[in-house]
Amino acid sequence: MVFETPASNPTCFARDMLVLIAEDEPVSTKLLTSYIRSMGYHPITAVNGFEAYELWRERRPRIVLTDWNMPVMNGIELCRKIREQEMEDYTYIIMVTARENSADLIHGFDSGVDDYITKPVNRDELAVRLKASERIFSLQEKDLVIFSMARLAETRNMETGLHLERMQFYCRTLSDYLLQNGLYPEMVSRRFIDTLNATCPLHDIGKVGIPDYILLKPAPLNKTEFDIIKTHTVIGYETLQSALTRKPRADYLKMSADIARSHHERWDGSGYPDGLAGEAIPLAARIVTLADVYDALVSERVYKPAFSHKHAKSLILEEREALFDPVITDAFIECEDRFESIADTNRIN
Repeated sequence: MVFETPASNPTCFARDMLVLIAEDEPVSTKLLTSYIRSMGYHPITAVNGFEAYELWRERRPRIVLTDWNMPVMNGIELCRKIREQEMEDYTYIIMVTARENSADLIHGFDSGVDDYITKPVNRDELAVRLKASERIFSLQEKDLVIFSMARLAETRNMETGLHLERMQFYCRTLSDYLLQNGLYPEMVSRRFIDTLNATCPLHDIGKVGIPDYILLKPAPLNKTEFDIIKTHTVIGYETLQSALTRKPRADYLKMSADIARSHHERWDGSGYPDGLAGEAIPLAARIVTLADVYDALVSERVYKPAFSHKHAKSLILEEREALFDPVITDAFIECEDRFESIADTNRIN
């Protein structure tokens, strides 16, 4: 498999968008790569369907150009495998083929092909096909919607500055470390990391249902008030779960609901709302818990000054195996320089 560098001066929409080219003929691969790069996309290539599928799983390109006839796994089989695994992030698949038999074309569409282009490929015709894919993707800007929802919740909270942005940086730092070091390998993948990055800002979405006199209180909460504010976990979960029932294949909704409900659970089982312990707590929520606590410690609040990174680190270490997953805590220690840098460069308190 080959990785190309992005083209200079790409179009606004195409900037950094990956296009996977699955083609076993070197001449065709070279031509398609040249066309794709010239249009401002980022081409990556594979020489058979199996290699293409593995590359798709790792890099998640939004567009796939695949030949029909390839060794190991053909284009139809590749298309079926992608459709089985893509979940809510749609992949636009264009079959590059010399076949013109209507039965073959129907077979391809039944397998999930979006469009066809015949060999030899014409650059202008390819450009039209890619423009069609842009219209599909313009309807799927869920990350922007997710962040806007989270920002709405944050406007009613005491947290200031770039809290949500920092949360994304912290969560990606931790999850990248887990992936690179083979920790929780059955759960952590590039897909997991991207979904966590998109959904972690929704951890406190349930606070939109908490009265202002409690949420904005500058003094310590009494027991009744604390019991009320704890319900933000269930409010957030039920809100996101209701959306999930309408779109059950949306794994980002499943993860966001898990995070909203469980980011105040504790490793030792003394958290809320369900008293989950250890690995019964969703991994995404365990990562968010540490990221959220760290950001609260090093940020100024109306009820406390900003703690130093060193002080925050010592407090987190004290809670290893009590509040925090020990694996996540150890990952934090290994990445502490990155955390400190993020906190210093992304704070506008």
